[in-house]
Amino acid sequence: MEYRYLGNSGLQISELSFGSWVTFSDQMDEKKAEVCMHTAYDGGVNFFDNAEVYAGGNAELLMGNILKRAGWKRSEYLVSTKIFWGGEGINERGLSRKHIVEGVDNSLMRLQLDYVDLLFCHRPDYQTPIEETVRAMNYIINQGKAFYWGTSEWPVESIMEAYHIARREHLIPPVMEQPEYNMLHRQRVEVDYIPAYDRFDMGLTIWSPLGSGILTGKYSNGIPKDTRASLEKYTYLEGRFSGDRAETNINKVKELAPIAQELGITMPQLALAWCLKNEQVSTVITGASKPEQMEDNLKATDIKAKLTPKVMDRIEMVLDNQPSFPTDFR
Repeated sequence: MEYRYLGNSGLQISELSFGSWVTFSDQMDEKKAEVCMHTAYDGGVNFFDNAEVYAGGNAELLMGNILKRAGWKRSEYLVSTKIFWGGEGINERGLSRKHIVEGVDNSLMRLQLDYVDLLFCHRPDYQTPIEETVRAMNYIINQGKAFYWGTSEWPVESIMEAYHIARREHLIPPVMEQPEYNMLHRQRVEVDYIPAYDRFDMGLTIWSPLGSGILTGKYSNGIPKDTRASLEKYTYLEGRFSGDRAETNINKVKELAPIAQELGITMPQLALAWCLKNEQVSTVITGASKPEQMEDNLKATDIKAKLTPKVMDRIEMVLDNQPSFPTDFR
């Protein structure tokens, strides 16, 4: 396992990390989750990602129980949570000062931790002034309940506004963003966020590196049982697995498969290693519902060296989706 700095901070984070979205509570119980977490940790993973909304808070409960039993030194692992959807009450969602403060307290109680290392604003809140959110996140850090804060799926304009407000008011700025990024979803990371990279060296903790499973190849012949696409509460993902767009992506995966075979690796390993080739990425958040999946994912750290410029060019020809840059009129 190699470790990268989280943006311009001094925090070192494993280039592969382990997330709890979908899997914790929804696809596996606490016992299976514990085995997966230990497999990840033994493989060098030091970052575990969570959110108040995952499984209605149960993902944090499971992770908290597992961490308490693990007996790992607190200085040897990183935990994140994300705040936005905390409940059905009118003040239990969004990024108001009230919900951020109360949401963090509730998350820490479920995680059985004194603090989280990373705290994310899970989505942009267009009903709350960004300055209110920045001040609330600054307060949380000053209270010792988090060390770093960032955003998830925010437009670059909002990220830059938060950064400028923090600098102007002598507050702590965001240092990371958590976007979706994979072979099939590239524009935001590779183009839109360039101003944030250039201005304050923003770090990325990317999610869905396997395109919700599309890039594993397991959806090539329909939707198999026991996958997230078959779960009732994730029917909103159906568009990723059916329809013209999904068919196009599945065909691309079929064309990528021979490249993986030639390299002697699996499709998930190819997809993860491709993400790791992007130097802007601080860590790739992986998911697994079985220990063997986690073991397979961990091998991607050794595989990225196989993705030579020639191989990357072959992949690019198959993907045929290189993002477009704004016109330079100079």
